Amino acid sequence: MTVQQTACVDVKKHDTFPKLLAHNAANWPDEVALREKEFGIWNAFTWADYNRNVKFFALGMHKLGIAHNDSVGIIGDNRPEWVYGEVASHALRAMIFGIYQDSLNEEVAYLINYAGAKIIIAEDEEQVDKVLEITEECPCVEHIIYCDPRGMRKYDDPRLMSHLDLMATGQRLDEEQPELYMQLVNQGKAEDVAILCPTSGTTSNPKLAMLQAGPMLEHCVAYLEADPKFPSDNYVSVLPLPWIMEQVYAVAQALISRIIVNFVEEPETMMSDLREIGPTFVLLAPRVWESVAADVKAKMMDATRFKQMMYRFAMKLADKAAAEEQGKQSKLAYWLLFRPLKDRLGFTYLRSAATGGAALGPDTFKFFLGMGVPLRQLYGQTELAGAYTIHEAHDVDFDSVGIPFRNAQIRIDNPDHHGVGEVVAKTCGMFLGYYKNQAETDASLDDGWMRTGDAGYFKKENNHLVVIDRISDLAETSNGDKFSPQFIENKLKFSPFIAEAVVQGDGRPYLSAIICIRFEIVAKWAEQRNIAFTNYINLSAQETIYEMVQREVETVNKTLPSAQQIRKFLLLYKQLDADDGELTRTRKVRRGVIKEKYADIIDTIYSDQDVVHIDTIITFQDGNKSRIQTDVRVVDLTPGTAAKKAV
Repeated sequence: MTVQQTACVDVKKHDTFPKLLAHNAANWPDEVALREKEFGIWNAFTWADYNRNVKFFALGMHKLGIAHNDSVGIIGDNRPEWVYGEVASHALRAMIFGIYQDSLNEEVAYLINYAGAKIIIAEDEEQVDKVLEITEECPCVEHIIYCDPRGMRKYDDPRLMSHLDLMATGQRLDEEQPELYMQLVNQGKAEDVAILCPTSGTTSNPKLAMLQAGPMLEHCVAYLEADPKFPSDNYVSVLPLPWIMEQVYAVAQALISRIIVNFVEEPETMMSDLREIGPTFVLLAPRVWESVAADVKAKMMDATRFKQMMYRFAMKLADKAAAEEQGKQSKLAYWLLFRPLKDRLGFTYLRSAATGGAALGPDTFKFFLGMGVPLRQLYGQTELAGAYTIHEAHDVDFDSVGIPFRNAQIRIDNPDHHGVGEVVAKTCGMFLGYYKNQAETDASLDDGWMRTGDAGYFKKENNHLVVIDRISDLAETSNGDKFSPQFIENKLKFSPFIAEAVVQGDGRPYLSAIICIRFEIVAKWAEQRNIAFTNYINLSAQETIYEMVQREVETVNKTLPSAQQIRKFLLLYKQLDADDGELTRTRKVRRGVIKEKYADIIDTIYSDQDVVHIDTIITFQDGNKSRIQTDVRVVDLTPGTAAKKAV
């Protein structure tokens, strides 16, 4: 059965998001399209509700003067109102861009001015405050629509309007001109730029990729052929909507295949809400999969001795089965451990599970495959409308990112004698270019192909694409030994105690690592051993914590060639933070920032000193600053420095 037969939709005919929505509402008005959990209750919205809310949103914005080629910014958590505002903007042939809800004021101002937004849809008081605080820097903003009225009575800015008032305005206009909305929708064209999607900004400020409605929908059809989804399937939307892959899953694919998109109550309730829904497919970032695996291991610390013994026994069975054949499961391990574990995590009904946006370590991949989670790796870029490779269900290779979709073409440019070169690709959903940035557009495109900047190769035995790392991040020691920092970092992060790791060694005689502990789990581990601590800084400096992490690093070293083993490491006094520019909003490490910001620490690691003296100022999210004075120890893992026995 093809996706066209399954979804009963023709994206050539219904070639914009609002046209698809109107088609679904006309043909399946009473089917559930969206759910949102609020105050502990799941509220359902049908396709008719979805379409009506979008119509009133659109007509209200039309009354405010929003028209073709205007830009609309949206900031907040994943909510139905976000989707209403987005599709309503498309109905007016306006372009939307998402702003990550945890963005700082200067990041918000940058994107608003870059896009020239006339209207901002903000979820709540917190996001409204961000916009109001940068008012003088963003004269383009004419209207601010808020969706949560709590705390808003104290404001009197004339640009402010609740989304309910906006929709009431739209409803009145609909009563006066009942044909107007569909006239506006039918004026939409496939080639209209619908989404200004922010790039990850790994090396600089994010750019806005111009994605056209029709090509993006066509690309999503090819995606659905590779990973089918059906009406009444359940998807839980937890990844930020500004990210291209959440746009693909929660908006575009949902309109095509009529899946039910579920919005959790709060990010903190994600796992419990996910268990209640029991989704048929999920898309989670590598950091989330790593966190879930770490939480499972942490909970085993509190289990009885018998359960811990059974856990270790089942894991050995699973590892043995995987060693015999990639993707093979141990039936005994499944019934002893993984089946009940899947149920507790809410993964029982999963038909497909995916990860993308960054590499997922093979060890984490093996863990979930052993559990019976049908996890598959995706690969793609914002500029190519998201993912364009995936593992087939029967052909999962955790070292690779799978094979291309029907509509994708991939080549390897300038391969070395191992076949490793730059991944260059194109899809039917390819971006039109970067908004207001022709120079970067020209630098990224090569005769209709996108230069990804990633190093990769095709496996000869199965033609799977293997992506090694960013070309700019591939490194070589002063001894001529090449290595991928990302590969080693992912192996380190499989430990439940390690939240982040940044491997150094380019141009140096050996490899080292700056490690951030996973505070919640390490704190629990310390409490069980009656180790006193006050905060992250104090805990990460504890001698016992160093010894525990040393054992984790030494375990990883045993799986690596000698030239790629970590010789020295230290535990950073703080977690890496997107607010400090150390991570992107999609949680990718900004290596250039790390290298510059922690240059003194890195230089000390490669000296004969064994202590780094820290005296710095850190800024908290609320703007408060604090002076940090501490000593950070450098651990040398040269043979003969084995870790002490655990406390």
